[in-house]
Amino acid sequence: MADAIGNSFLIIVLPLYIASGKVEGDFFGFSESLITGIVLGLYGLVSSFFQPLSGRISDKLGKRKLFVLAGLFIFMIANFAYTFASNYTLLLVIRAVQGFAAALTITATLALVSEVSSTKNRGGNMGVYNAFRLVGFAIGPLGSAALVENGPYNLPFIGEASGFTMAFMLAALAALLSLILVAVFVKDPEDTKPNKERMIIRFRSQEPGRFLDPIFTLGIATLFMSMGFALLAPIELVVNERLSQGAFLFSIQFSALIVSMAILQPIIGKASDKYGRKIFIVVGLVCLIPIIVFEGLATEPWHMITARSLHGLSAAMVFAPALALAGDLAKKGQVAAQLSILTVAFGLGISFGAFLAGFSIRFGFVVPFIIAACLAAIGAILVKTQVPSSQTAEN
Repeated sequence: MADAIGNSFLIIVLPLYIASGKVEGDFFGFSESLITGIVLGLYGLVSSFFQPLSGRISDKLGKRKLFVLAGLFIFMIANFAYTFASNYTLLLVIRAVQGFAAALTITATLALVSEVSSTKNRGGNMGVYNAFRLVGFAIGPLGSAALVENGPYNLPFIGEASGFTMAFMLAALAALLSLILVAVFVKDPEDTKPNKERMIIRFRSQEPGRFLDPIFTLGIATLFMSMGFALLAPIELVVNERLSQGAFLFSIQFSALIVSMAILQPIIGKASDKYGRKIFIVVGLVCLIPIIVFEGLATEPWHMITARSLHGLSAAMVFAPALALAGDLAKKGQVAAQLSILTVAFGLGISFGAFLAGFSIRFGFVVPFIIAACLAAIGAILVKTQVPSSQTAEN
């Protein structure tokens, strides 16, 4: 949660920082919305590239905590480095470093949660973990918007600091707090041993009648879900103009999805332990279709707040059960590597969603939302046809 607070600060702050004129230069003549989409999306691309490697090394060494601590330390340095980012090149470098840091922490953390769980409580545990992270993501945008709007500030020993500088400094402090908490309270599971076996990541199903591996299919569903999740951030200024609102109302809309997911994920995750994972994933993806389209048709701030809240409900039905089902099906000793399929998919979805919104908004406000809704429909069909209805492995 502490780390997520710091990272989500940047989702709201970076588009405003780019638009403020503090970043100099012309990035290949790209539009401001497209540049913002690239900056936000690069984090997910770099993270997704390194996550399978990070997960595999974590499995081979049988170490989780070490990777989490290293990633949080790099996060802390990168968050503070934004205070010196005066051109697009430096901004992109820092964002890429953040993506590498995320690769170290994400797969190791989810492997920890999965390894201390069983099929009887894995959905609930994944829901609780995701809920705390999402609370952080919800608090961060609200705090960052307030900081930017109320700056500059006079700080002891430092002097005047802009709202942007304060947001970057607090993001770095949040990563430091997270690092301290993990160092003091987290231990590697005793039964997690080094694994020298060949990493198994399948794309084709081994079962007759299905052509996609179930974990890979869950990754595709997560990819499509997270693309819809990420549409608003790179078009923040366009949304604000369309709805005649400021940064604070936008932060409420952005956070509405996160708050809804945070409240409902533990409940839905626990329910999936009892009633099965697949039904929740399919229903969640189907519900996303009309909800995302409604976001693209919003003309008033309350329209977007309502739609984003319902979006969070549907996304909660997909995310925690999908992670739990992947953990159920993952081979023992290769949990981090196989769960990286879903974490990579989530990161790529955030990136592709940002790119999609930044590029396609020129064709009409509703266009990126219609595309994301169509992808959710495809995801529902794939999960329905390619994923087994019950957990078949115990780890």
